[in-house]
Amino acid sequence: MTVGIVMLVHNALGRAEQVARHWAAAGCPVVIHVDRNVPRWTNDVLVKALADLPDVIFCKRHRCEWGTWGIVAASQGASEVMLERFPEVRHVYLASGSCLPLRPVQELIDYLAERPRTDFIESVTTADVPWTVGGLDEERFTMSFPFSWKKHRYLFDRWVAVQRRLGVKRRIPKGIVPHMGSQWWCLTRQTLSAILQDPERAEFDRYFRKVWIPDESYFQTRVRLYATNIESRSLTLSKFDFQGKPHIFYDDHLQLLRRSDCFVARKIWPHADRLYKAFLTDTEGAMKRTEPNPGKIDRIFAKAVVRRTRGRPGLYMQSRFPNEGWENGVTSGRYSVFEGFADLFENFDSWLTNTTGSRVHGHLFAPERVEYADQQAVMNGALSDSAPLRDYNPRAFLTSLIWNSRGERQCFQFGPHDTQDISWFLAKDPNAQISVITGAWAVPLFKSNSNFADIRKEAAQLQKIEREHLNILRSGYSKARIRIWTMAEFIEAPMEPLQTIIDEIGNKSQRRLAEAPKLADLTGFGQFLQNLKNQGMHPYLMGDFPVAREGSSGQQSKRKPYLVR
Repeated sequence: MTVGIVMLVHNALGRAEQVARHWAAAGCPVVIHVDRNVPRWTNDVLVKALADLPDVIFCKRHRCEWGTWGIVAASQGASEVMLERFPEVRHVYLASGSCLPLRPVQELIDYLAERPRTDFIESVTTADVPWTVGGLDEERFTMSFPFSWKKHRYLFDRWVAVQRRLGVKRRIPKGIVPHMGSQWWCLTRQTLSAILQDPERAEFDRYFRKVWIPDESYFQTRVRLYATNIESRSLTLSKFDFQGKPHIFYDDHLQLLRRSDCFVARKIWPHADRLYKAFLTDTEGAMKRTEPNPGKIDRIFAKAVVRRTRGRPGLYMQSRFPNEGWENGVTSGRYSVFEGFADLFENFDSWLTNTTGSRVHGHLFAPERVEYADQQAVMNGALSDSAPLRDYNPRAFLTSLIWNSRGERQCFQFGPHDTQDISWFLAKDPNAQISVITGAWAVPLFKSNSNFADIRKEAAQLQKIEREHLNILRSGYSKARIRIWTMAEFIEAPMEPLQTIIDEIGNKSQRRLAEAPKLADLTGFGQFLQNLKNQGMHPYLMGDFPVAREGSSGQQSKRKPYLVR
């Protein structure tokens, strides 16, 4: 007694010939089905190449398309030939032209000989299937699918929608419970012949012709009617990604396949010469006898799925972009945004650099150019200081900057003068530390020598922009670490908020601040705000800044830097 191999072939016929010879050399008869889509002359070349092997024969060809009945018809036809022509066959193993035996074929024969009444086929109910993709679980058995999902996708989707709208449901043949599983099975002669010779087979075939992807449900369902001992697993190693597409094995997967201890694997890349050379070898060079255990490599595939779907934090790639929410963190590292600090304090950038050791930029989103640290024109990752290039995709600009400078904390200024398209991105990024002194943009206007009418107009515009920005920061969708002070409350006691900010960044000295940056001279600022009010504008974002405080503010600004006592 031996094992018969049914091979479904549709491409890479040269590799199929090589594998068929390997099966035959071990004493396994082979029945090959070549997809009718393959040109006749190509099929004839394969038939002629294997003509010297009497136990390798070909069966009637069917047109096979993914998800349609043709694959089942091909499996039925080849299995019927196998059972009729080779009575010594006890198990029939269904494989494809891209399958590759990983262990000596004799080990498979011996393994099945020890289990003469066991059928190896993955067969589970729809409620227990975690891998279906496309939203069609039970519906694939209660609707009809006369159109090809790949070739006629529009008609396929429209027909599904019509059936759902009308509540159309097909009758499932009496006596069966739909099951699903891998297409690749290994069945005993008794079970397979019972399926193929059932008097009610015509009724079952008519029903499954209109089931979606019947090759994963026809044998898996009907085997439950006839088998006496089912092991619900496939002896063929086949892995699928999160979209339901099969993983392809290449030469660099050699050790991974060896670790699986499986008898057969698919899908093998046709040009993986190293794999074919390693596994289509003699018994001495093959793997040791052991129980097949594809679970040993499941962890690696699980990691691959996570890397494919989630990726590395802050790194965008084709497989996930532009699907919002698929990224594993919108940026790759923490960074700090300061709003109003450079307006309120003199030489704030230099002070922050010396205090934290971080890279401190100017206004990265300034309208004229990107103000990199030290006036650089190009940053890591070949990021230009061109404002038009940055504004083409501000989000990609910032994520690239953080990614290409990971390991170094980035800090930059932001304000109402800057491009505001990045506001929502900053607010929703958990890696962002945003510190805002509202109304500080008025200090440069206060010190400017422009006409007051122009100052009033610009102040009104800047206040409107900052108000909209603050609404975004205070939104329920915000995930950044956000702190907001009015200008008046911040200058009352600047050391405490500055210490909190520096501690969160990670002060390189890890000591309490000895001094704050020098506060700008605000003498007369209160009267300036009153003048804006007198001109009809209401500068409310600065906080409570009465004219009476003008003198004290002026004195305060002239003091030496604050000392911690």
